[in-house]
Amino acid sequence: MDVPLPRVTDADGFILTGSSSSVTERAAWMLRAEALIRDLHAASVPVFGICFGHQLIGQALGGKVALNPRGREIGSVEVRRLAGAPDDPILAGLPASFVANATHKDSVVTLPPGATPLAETDLEPHAIFAVGETTKCVQFHPEIDGDAMRGYVDARAHLVTAEGLDVEAIRARVVEAPLAAETLRNFARLVSRFRR
Repeated sequence: MDVPLPRVTDADGFILTGSSSSVTERAAWMLRAEALIRDLHAASVPVFGICFGHQLIGQALGGKVALNPRGREIGSVEVRRLAGAPDDPILAGLPASFVANATHKDSVVTLPPGATPLAETDLEPHAIFAVGETTKCVQFHPEIDGDAMRGYVDARAHLVTAEGLDVEAIRARVVEAPLAAETLRNFARLVSRFRR
């Protein structure tokens, strides 16, 4: 479906969400979205990528997305700021480590030129990265609470089991992860700073 995309001037900031699609599919709509991402980034319009959005931004700006060589990441995971990473507005008020809910198989395996890695998890070396002042990306889902995460684990239980992972153990470790949601609030604050 060839739905018109927004224009750079249509909003003060944009959030690119998760998707059941894979950036590696290189579908026509993804390529159109990547062009918009490049325009938004060039115009310094704040953009926040979540999971698939994180990967789409990475690919659009010159990075590479592929199947995560470390395997599927699903459930509540510890996100750790990288030693020596600069303070970034997306992490304002967050501790050195916090829990987030995640579900993905793909990963930005090569960051785009000029990207700054900010945080990692056990399975995701680029859990948070920034490209310049206005483009921010998180591989986890700051919008997903414990109930929704348990639903994702249940829905993917057959896939997770087939990959040799322990569904019950993953489900038992799921938590609310309220600190991860702070990245969304921080993005809203960033948008207000750059409002035109």
